[in-house]
Amino acid sequence: MCLLYEAELKHQRPSELLAALPARPDAFVEDLVIGVEQCMSRVDELIAGASIDWGIERMPAVDRSTLRLAAFELCNELTTPVAVVIDEAVELVKAYSTEDSSRFVNGVLSAIAREVRAGG
Repeated sequence: MCLLYEAELKHQRPSELLAALPARPDAFVEDLVIGVEQCMSRVDELIAGASIDWGIERMPAVDRSTLRLAAFELCNELTTPVAVVIDEAVELVKAYSTEDSSRFVNGVLSAIAREVRAGG
């Protein structure tokens, strides 16, 4: 989430940010960050569809980055349980975002999970 957040603040593609790091992150982290970048329009479409009356551009940047990461995981990391993805995202925004973000992120990701995972 932090790499996606930093890339957004610096107006860089996440892959550019990764390439400029002095030390490579874990391969799983790289895969997630590159995956979010490659699937950004689909991920943003899912987030926008699940966040009724709340445009993605209006969300705090931390929430947006966390939602992008978690939505990508829900779509592509099918061995990771839905509850784990949602719980990790909620814990991230509890630590780094606004007081109301945890409920918002939980609701958006729950709706996305119902859409992309059979049996949600």
